[in-house]
Amino acid sequence: MSRKSYLFTSESVSEGHPDKVCDQISDAIVDLYLKADPQSRVALETLATTNRVVLAGEVRGPSSIEPGDLIDTARQVIQDIGYEQEGFDWRKADIDCYVHSQSADIAQGVDAAAEKDEGAGDQGIMFGYACRETESLMPAPIHYAHRILYEMSKKRHAGQLPELGPDAKSQVTLLYENGVPVRATSIVVSTQHSPEVSQARVREIVQDIVVDVLPKGWMCPQDEFYVNPTGRFVTGGPDGDTGLTGRKIIVDTYGGAAPHGGGAFSGKDPTKVDRSAAYAARYLAKNVVAANLADKCSLQLAYAIGVARPLSVYVNLYGTGRVEEDQIERALMEIMDLSPRGIRESLGLNRPIYRRTASYGHFGRTPDNDGGFSWERLDLVEPLKAALS
Repeated sequence: MSRKSYLFTSESVSEGHPDKVCDQISDAIVDLYLKADPQSRVALETLATTNRVVLAGEVRGPSSIEPGDLIDTARQVIQDIGYEQEGFDWRKADIDCYVHSQSADIAQGVDAAAEKDEGAGDQGIMFGYACRETESLMPAPIHYAHRILYEMSKKRHAGQLPELGPDAKSQVTLLYENGVPVRATSIVVSTQHSPEVSQARVREIVQDIVVDVLPKGWMCPQDEFYVNPTGRFVTGGPDGDTGLTGRKIIVDTYGGAAPHGGGAFSGKDPTKVDRSAAYAARYLAKNVVAANLADKCSLQLAYAIGVARPLSVYVNLYGTGRVEEDQIERALMEIMDLSPRGIRESLGLNRPIYRRTASYGHFGRTPDNDGGFSWERLDLVEPLKAALS
């Protein structure tokens, strides 16, 4: 029997968090290649520490893109985030590039041939999830954790909060009653700040944003509102902690409210089903909930490297379904081609749309006019209803 009353917590990190710096650099390089050639293959990892960035991975793309272009892209990302501090400065950081050509063994499994459709870029399992807790059909704890940091970032970039630095983390704990979130019981926000600003001022800045983001009456008690619990956060970003691509997979998805297959997204072109199939799974789950077929939906896909079709499709409606799960599984496979090629074509993924995904969540965002966040569209609602009628 599922619990009706409980506490649930999710965290988010800002664009200036060391791991997110790396995710954004990796995805900016994916965009660089896809802009030059939509069929490029990229598997790019980034490491960042005190005034040093290391790029490594495998690519297959235009020879016109040289190591210097990758280094310039990384430097531009660091500048855009706002790092000009002594220990991590976009102008002074040493950036090393160890990127080489994609393995021919991998390429032959993925490439299409005369009698073979394009295969998945790797094996693995991917999950998608949607629920009715927010308008974006995302779990409420991760939704508000992201929103707090996103609003802080917007104000910082607009010059309204010069006291704050790029690095920040949030953590939101919500009380659920009868399975529905009703208020926050505790909130933690740690944010980088200039040396001269007082902790009282930092708390005031953060509290104003949190109160504005949360629904009315949801603010936690003051003794459960923690701002910079260590008392000081001046040294931030990769100068304070080493960053790596792909270490924030729960922040990137559903905040722990749903299963995760384990594969990271950033730095990977859309032939990698770690990324594209996770987007497809969210797309399908969201449309199931939006079609009022269930209040909550989790969807799992499984793939093998070099094999085009998914090995399995599994839907879980958590007892909230108005249609049997196996019927929905059949309908989803009917209305969308879940091969790697089919996913990319359905969602228009061979475009330079990925850097924007690398901070504040890959899901729960508004679809962009240029095709960004296409997996958040609700254009399968009517086809899904028709397939089930």
